Amino acid sequence: MTDRRSVLAAAIAGPAALATGAKAAGSRARGVRLKTPCVISTWDFGVAANQAAFAVLEHGGSALDAVEAGARIPEADLANHSVGRAGYPDRDGHVTLDASIMDHLGNCGAVAGLENIAHPISVARKVMENTPHVLLVGDGALQFAMEQGFPREALLTPESRAAWMEWRKDNHYQPSPNGEMRDYGRGAPVTAPTPGPPGSAGNHDTIGMLAIDSGGDLAGACTTSGMAWKLRGRVGDSPIIGAGLYVDGEVGAATSTGVGEEVIRNVGSFLVVELMRQGHSPAAACEAAVRRILKRKPDAAKTLQVGFLAINRRGEVGAYALQPGFRYALCDRDARDRLLPAKSASD
Repeated sequence: MTDRRSVLAAAIAGPAALATGAKAAGSRARGVRLKTPCVISTWDFGVAANQAAFAVLEHGGSALDAVEAGARIPEADLANHSVGRAGYPDRDGHVTLDASIMDHLGNCGAVAGLENIAHPISVARKVMENTPHVLLVGDGALQFAMEQGFPREALLTPESRAAWMEWRKDNHYQPSPNGEMRDYGRGAPVTAPTPGPPGSAGNHDTIGMLAIDSGGDLAGACTTSGMAWKLRGRVGDSPIIGAGLYVDGEVGAATSTGVGEEVIRNVGSFLVVELMRQGHSPAAACEAAVRRILKRKPDAAKTLQVGFLAINRRGEVGAYALQPGFRYALCDRDARDRLLPAKSASD
């Protein structure tokens, strides 16, 4: 029997909550609340990235400057095989990088399939600020980057090349979940990343970063080398505004990690922010976005990884993933090296 209270709860939750299968009570779920200024990011390597971003924030810098500075840390980290110059290549041996950046006003820029440039996040910002466009790809993105003064350099490291050569022995493409962290800090593995469900840590992934500055403005950044051994030309969700990253200064911001194809199909980060607009907490919004993926692909929790991370204007943080193993980093003036595991649909 439907009573007055349940009808009212359904009306407040709105049709989007019903479409995702989220329970009305889920909108009351709470995560962590940070003091502003603050910054959060995906995965363990987000700790160092957060600290670089917070160094900007604590001196009154903008959230936009902070996320760019933070994202550049994993891009330059030779121990990180999922982001930047040390990223694993595609099946033909090319390291191709994707990145996006967005501010609280909706200004955004992105690059995809960028080769031979070490810091795609900074190129993405130049696209935002110096062109009328949002996304540049491939050779055009490289040409633009060089015109903007970025040095051209070879990105395939000896370790990444060794892993690629090992993979070529079997030439079997099957990414594994949570591989971002399995290979982090290691040299070339004895064997190529082991097969497993797509979207995990040693195979590929990204860093997504969200920040709030002392003025209350938000910004986000997302940068990746994409899936290891991907088809040449493949682009995931990271440079797609609304998929891998979305920021709305009136509401909050969200980013994603894992198999980008599933995030793109569900416009994941935009969905999370819109659910927060309707009153969902960041934690509940992230869960609802994951549940949307599961509704369309029920076996996803067994075969691949996708995770969402979000923050609202008040500094409340939430995350949720398809599988266990996704962790996220948090930083504010009280604690600058926190790591938390995200809840998952498989818990």
